[in-house]
Amino acid sequence: MIVSPNVLFKHCYGDYAIAAINVFTLEQVLAVFRAAELSDSPVIIQTTPAARDYATAQSLLAMILATAKQHPDVVYALHLDHGNELHIDSALQDGRYNSVMIDASHDPFPENCKRTKAVVDAAHLQGIFVEAELGVLSGVEDDLIVDVSLSAYTQPEQAASFVQQTGCDSLAVAVGTSHGAYKFKGDQGIRFDVLAAIQHELPSFPLVLHGGSAVSAAEIERINAVGGSLLQDARGVSDQEIRRAIGFGVCKVNVATDLRVLWTRVHREFFANQPQVFDPVAPGKLYIDALTKFCMDKFQCLNSVEKAAYFRDGKQSNL
Repeated sequence: MIVSPNVLFKHCYGDYAIAAINVFTLEQVLAVFRAAELSDSPVIIQTTPAARDYATAQSLLAMILATAKQHPDVVYALHLDHGNELHIDSALQDGRYNSVMIDASHDPFPENCKRTKAVVDAAHLQGIFVEAELGVLSGVEDDLIVDVSLSAYTQPEQAASFVQQTGCDSLAVAVGTSHGAYKFKGDQGIRFDVLAAIQHELPSFPLVLHGGSAVSAAEIERINAVGGSLLQDARGVSDQEIRRAIGFGVCKVNVATDLRVLWTRVHREFFANQPQVFDPVAPGKLYIDALTKFCMDKFQCLNSVEKAAYFRDGKQSNL
């Protein structure tokens, strides 16, 4: 059951958040839908331009839509993450996405406003939700690499002006998280003072937290024990920080890196322990099971478990 993020966020604001999970592969799609059904949690399925280029947009959408039909009770939105105009135009033409993100955060403020408003105008003609971004996150995601020296927090005083000028429906903010596995150094974490100031400028407006993966130290240790070489000080956003952020208007939490870390651990361990095996299905099944549990734990963290029933009761619009 596809539902607009607009509907999801109006219900969850200040109480719980929606996990927005980036998918590249069939195993990931199957696991996310299975977990959402078992937890009765709403979820946002995200595809990036890199994922669409890798699998082709048609194949990726076919996997998602076929799996959605197998899980008709799952409440979900379909979102294009970190889109550029080329992929956004394609997504609007597909007629399947009900949410897109324009990421012009690396542009100067006036250009970000201009590009974002153009996407908003086109998307809103089709009733499609638009997420924008203000502020720059450091780190690595797909083909995007941003040095920490170039990152910048969202300026609270600009946030209201940006939303007013662009008409965007939600705002991804830079408050200390980053893309990839190396999110924080030392004692740094989410800047809740910045987040609170943004909420003050945009009361009741849905905010989005990118770089929401936890990057489990135990997973890193297990990867390195079977030949990996990930940095031991890699860490992400703690469950405590995520839960606290919900109270400051964060309605959507993006998760991508944790899926990749988990994929690496499952497959490295499987082939290290069973070097004679060359069947991709065997580790694939293990990954589906592990990712299902991971997603269910994430839904629990975000307090979204058993919230999907609200959107299936037939008493409100899903547009």
